[in-house]
Amino acid sequence: MKLGIVFGGVSYEHEISIVSAIAMKDVINAEFVYIFLDQNRDFYHIPTQIIKSKLFSSGEYKKCEKVSLKKSGFYTQGGFLSKEKLLDMDLVLNIMHGADGEDGVIASLFEFNNISYIGPRREACSVSFNKFLTKGYASSIGVKTIDYKYFTKNDKIEIDEYPVIIKPVRLGSSIGVTIVNNTQELEYALDVAFEFDDAIIVEPFIKGIKEYNLAGCKIAGEFNFSIIEEPQKADFLDFDKKYLDFSRTSKALKADISEELQEEIKKNFKAIYNTLFDGAIIRCDFFVKDNEVYLNEINPVPGSMANYLFSNFDEIIKNLATSLPKTRKITINYEYVNKIQASKGK
Repeated sequence: MKLGIVFGGVSYEHEISIVSAIAMKDVINAEFVYIFLDQNRDFYHIPTQIIKSKLFSSGEYKKCEKVSLKKSGFYTQGGFLSKEKLLDMDLVLNIMHGADGEDGVIASLFEFNNISYIGPRREACSVSFNKFLTKGYASSIGVKTIDYKYFTKNDKIEIDEYPVIIKPVRLGSSIGVTIVNNTQELEYALDVAFEFDDAIIVEPFIKGIKEYNLAGCKIAGEFNFSIIEEPQKADFLDFDKKYLDFSRTSKALKADISEELQEEIKKNFKAIYNTLFDGAIIRCDFFVKDNEVYLNEINPVPGSMANYLFSNFDEIIKNLATSLPKTRKITINYEYVNKIQASKGK
C-alpha cells in the first residue's frame, strides 16, 4: 500500500502534527508519501528517507519539491522541460492536528478533489473541533458531559464556585488550558485562553476524577476498539505531557476496570461515533464520576493516531482503508431547466 501522510497545517498544533507524522514510520508497514503543509499553506513532498523534525524547524524542507492539490491527488509542478506529474498513492491519511486538519478544511479539499482519505469528514470535524458544539452533540445523543458555561471574549465572566478549568473552545493538546482556584488567578487564566481563541468553556475542576481513553473505528460496519487506557497524570495532562505522548509507539497498559465499566465506555463511544465519524480513527476521552460515564472530548485526529492503544495498528489502518465511506454520486441532467424552457416554447 502506498500511503500519503498529510501533516503540518496552519495551527497551534503544527509541531505536534510533525511529530505524529514521523511516528507513523514505526507503526505502519507501507510505502509512504509525505506531504507537508507549511505556514504559508504551500504543500511540499518530503522524501521519506530524509524526514526528521529538524528539517522543518530549520526551514530545510523548502528545498523539497512543491506540489499542488488538484483533482484526484497531489501533483508535482513540473518545469520548462517537464510536465506536472501525479504523485502515486492509494489513499491519504490526515494527520494534521488542530486547525486545517480537524476543523474540516483539509477534509473539504479532499472531498472536492475526489481524494480517498482516512480521517474525519466535514460534519464530524465541525462537531468535534469546537468543544461547545461537542457538548451539544453529546447531549442530543444521550451522552453525559460535565456541566459547563460558555463565554466569548466580550462577555462579563463570573465564576460561582472554584476551582474551575478554563479551556479555549477550538484547541486541543491542553493548549491554553488553566486550572483556576480563586478570583485572583482568573484574570491571568482568561488572558491565556483568549490569546488562542475568542471563546471559552468553563467547567468545574473535579480533583481526582477518573479519566479513561478509548480509540476505535468502524470497519465493514463493525466497531474495532483499542484497549481502554487510564492515562497517568497529576491534576490534568498539560501540553508538555501530551507533547511527549504524541511520538509514542510503545504500547499502553490496559486500565484495570470492571467489565461493566468497559462496556459502558464502549456504549458511549458507539453513540458518539455513530455514522458521523465513518472513515476515521478517533479517540474519545471520558470521565467517570460516581460510576457515571461523561464525555470529556473527542479527538478526531488523535496524537500519533492513538497507535499505542491498538495491539495491531498496521492491520487496523489497512482494513479501514478498504472500508471508507463513499461519496454519493449526483447526476445532473438539467431535466428541470429543460422542462421550463420547453414550457416557454424555447
